[in-house]
Amino acid sequence: MIDRLIKNELLDMLQDTPAVAITGARQTGKTTLARVIEKEFETPTRYLDLEFPDDQAKLQNPVLFLEQYIDDCVILDEIHRMPELFPLLRSLIDRHRRPGRFLLLGSASPTLLRDSSESLAGRISYIELHPFNLLEIGKQTAWQTLFLRGGFPESLFARSLHTSSRWRMNFIQTYLERELPLLGLNSDVRILRKLLIMIAQSQGQILNMQNLATALGVSRPTVSKYIDFMEKAYILYRLEPWFVNLKKRLIKSPKVYLSDSGLFHSLMGLQDFEALTNSLSIGPSWEGFVINQTQSVLRDGRQLWFLRTHEGAEADIVITEQDRPVITAEIKWTNAPKLSKGFLNVTGYLGTTRNYIITPTADTYPVAENIHVTSLNTWLRKVT
Repeated sequence: MIDRLIKNELLDMLQDTPAVAITGARQTGKTTLARVIEKEFETPTRYLDLEFPDDQAKLQNPVLFLEQYIDDCVILDEIHRMPELFPLLRSLIDRHRRPGRFLLLGSASPTLLRDSSESLAGRISYIELHPFNLLEIGKQTAWQTLFLRGGFPESLFARSLHTSSRWRMNFIQTYLERELPLLGLNSDVRILRKLLIMIAQSQGQILNMQNLATALGVSRPTVSKYIDFMEKAYILYRLEPWFVNLKKRLIKSPKVYLSDSGLFHSLMGLQDFEALTNSLSIGPSWEGFVINQTQSVLRDGRQLWFLRTHEGAEADIVITEQDRPVITAEIKWTNAPKLSKGFLNVTGYLGTTRNYIITPTADTYPVAENIHVTSLNTWLRKVT
């Protein structure tokens, strides 16, 4: 199931830029999207999966191989496995510069890919894929299923809840044991798993590196490095605080969320929807789900933040456009929420006129001037 807008955006990029990179976590549909592009792109394509030894062998002499296809679009899947190719790609592009020469697929963030591809500056565009969001699945499955299982296709559409849960646990294990080392993070898997569980247990709270380091028995810089890698590998999402010139003392440390609600539930041992809704983790889980859903649909040019003062006033979401806050939101796991004084104060500080309390399925209605209760589905349509 490929989003038409994403497909069209990618085709446009290939018409304008010599190289385009599709990034995102494993199993989010990068290869499927590339296969669709193969059929619809006017330029002939050549596909190589760098996970397969046969395709790796074709690149023993990469110059000889790639120069055969100077007029084609060469698709290199799992490009992060051969970062040594980036300088060569730059050279090939500069010798014969035209749009759509290379389509690169990588299970790592643009930031991490750029660490290996500085030489492609000015020659490459990026498009990021996320797990499925509520707008994409439509009526194919219930929102409760998406919330519980998360948006990875293999988990979301698994034939049973047990199959879904097993897939997620295997996914986590594979990332810790294989994917992170391939991206350059070599560490004790037991420490990484413990850190991931601790982050899940404190989801939605202000990140305290020193507390995590003390609990793990490692240094603060080590924890910082681990979290950086996990974020760049799309396991975590770091939400930064919005700094604004208010006469208030503001929290300046980020929050960290698991990048997928299904992964969060697996790490917390929440196997079904009843266990989830009866758990003390339901609030942080719903908050993380809304944050990730919002981040996946956010309109270009907008950025996502939170704001909290030391006095307790808080907006779970602040959306800015051209460095100016335009929308704020509070996240509540109830369809009959009460307006908190802290959120009301934040909307007054920022002067925003579009402010919402996001619930699972409530109708949209006002609770104060410029503040409306709304459902997650409606909220996502407002910020897309």
